[in-house]
Amino acid sequence: MGRVTSRYRVVRMADGVATARPDSLAAEEPLEIRVAGRPLTVTMRTPGNDFDLARGFLVSEGVVAAYSDIAAIRYCAGATADGVNTYNVLDVLLADGVALPDVSLERNFYTTSSCGLCGKASLEAVRTISKWRVDRDPLRLNAATIATLPEKLRAAQRVFDRTGGLHAAALFDASGDLWCVREDVGRHNAVDKVVGWALDEGRLPLTGTTLMVSGRASFELTQKAVMAGIPVLAAVSAPSSLAVDLASQSGLTLVAFLRGDSMNVYTRPDRIKR
Repeated sequence: MGRVTSRYRVVRMADGVATARPDSLAAEEPLEIRVAGRPLTVTMRTPGNDFDLARGFLVSEGVVAAYSDIAAIRYCAGATADGVNTYNVLDVLLADGVALPDVSLERNFYTTSSCGLCGKASLEAVRTISKWRVDRDPLRLNAATIATLPEKLRAAQRVFDRTGGLHAAALFDASGDLWCVREDVGRHNAVDKVVGWALDEGRLPLTGTTLMVSGRASFELTQKAVMAGIPVLAAVSAPSSLAVDLASQSGLTLVAFLRGDSMNVYTRPDRIKR
């Protein structure tokens, strides 16, 4: 398996003084995801929880929705010319009766770590239909509970403490208890890893939960929450206009600029109790 961090020698310059020192950086490596041997996408990710990443990605694309939909996941051996496994290519075998991804859903074979949406063939291909209705989720949350989530997320970011260069996503229950946290150089990968964990645990749909992300709330992160049946998405930074539109159409509660006791609730504010 690839390393989560890498060590480099740097020269730190401060107050006119140059000092050589080691520095830890978040690792970034490509991961090719195949389904039944057919390449589906390549994403730049931080190694670790790769199977969860693949599971979550397939949930987001509407390919799978239950643990039983996946028969097996394996790293492809002999990924290099000399037969050494780089652990950067994995293949997903779907269960009997589960349809292969439609060609219209395939990405343009390369996805950057900064924007999973950029690799899509078209915006319309992203508008997949969720198997669950988040607008019907009866979850109600205290504003005071939501206000505690950023600090809890930050406290759980183990690799960030060493590198300062990773996004994070975490799943909380209605009481604000942490279920799962994942870190990655790509914010969409971090969310996929959380959703993939939930799929492996047999927890989908994620009724009554809140997805907390360390950065902004983009369209794709909103779509991933809807596809996993998550009724509330909270972010410490700004949402995009398209994210708000999708949240409004889907009945998802979108909270952004969540800092201390302050927050903006863009959609479904009825879920938030003062």
